[in-house]
Amino acid sequence: MGTKTLHITNGDSLTDRLKALQLVDGTFLVWREMLCEGPTDIRIETDEAIEKRKAFLKKYYRIPYKGYEEKFISQLNKLNNLEEYDEIILWFEYDLFCHINMMAAISLLLRKGITDTPVYLVCSGRVENVKKCLGLCELSDPQLKKHFKNKILLDINDLELASHVWTLYCESNPSKIAGQIKKQSSFEYLSICLRAHLQRFPNMLTGLNILEHNILEMVDTYQIKNIKQLMGYTLEYQGFYGYGDMQMKRVLARLFQFFDQTKDRLLLSERGKLALQQKKNFYNTQKLDWYYGGVKKYDYLYNNETHNLLKL
Repeated sequence: MGTKTLHITNGDSLTDRLKALQLVDGTFLVWREMLCEGPTDIRIETDEAIEKRKAFLKKYYRIPYKGYEEKFISQLNKLNNLEEYDEIILWFEYDLFCHINMMAAISLLLRKGITDTPVYLVCSGRVENVKKCLGLCELSDPQLKKHFKNKILLDINDLELASHVWTLYCESNPSKIAGQIKKQSSFEYLSICLRAHLQRFPNMLTGLNILEHNILEMVDTYQIKNIKQLMGYTLEYQGFYGYGDMQMKRVLARLFQFFDQTKDRLLLSERGKLALQQKKNFYNTQKLDWYYGGVKKYDYLYNNETHNLLKL
């Protein structure tokens, strides 16, 4: 009798590819969530947490309640009989989007009692002779097979660290996350992702976070014709955030006051120039009730010099 494996994947594209390649056998749980945005609870499986996510996704991303049940909750139900599996393999990428989802998944697995079940991680990122980090679906077939072959066995310390980081993410004091950045673990990109998360809070000098600031820099530096082309740039050069089209559209929509559209080019407005030069603070024009886990984005400010968060 063969090994019964549960594969928890980061999306449908990867799942379809793994099936098409016949690279692995087993049951697939597709993690169709984006917990790096919006309010979250530690126990994502409770009715209260589910209703909270449904309300957020419907309000900001027009995802209907029924769609959430079909796309995500139905997948979580596959964890009800974990004793059937001999091993669990996590398929997540190097970015913050994937890492937050992965931490939540591991936290849930621990609550389900999988301490005696081997848990492996297949994580993409840096690839030899390639300048940028690659997502799992960007890997060639041989590269993907090599990643699977070299999957990492996570020990109990790794699993407990992931669960602890998820708990901190869901709490109201994001400063505690800074204490986890230097922790040693099998998660090669965790420290980078945690730093990236802290930099999502508004800069104390401008009221814009690092991603928003970098977008202004792109407009100032490159010959970008319009918002559509800017979208392509931001998706390609966003660093370790892993945002998709829907998320990036929301980011750009909040920055329109900093742009001027001419016939041939997108330029920085006067406000954009002041923000980029850190000569004016736009906190009050940007503030809204936007959550990262358990905390409102605009309840904290990020200090570029000390890399610490200041609570307002």
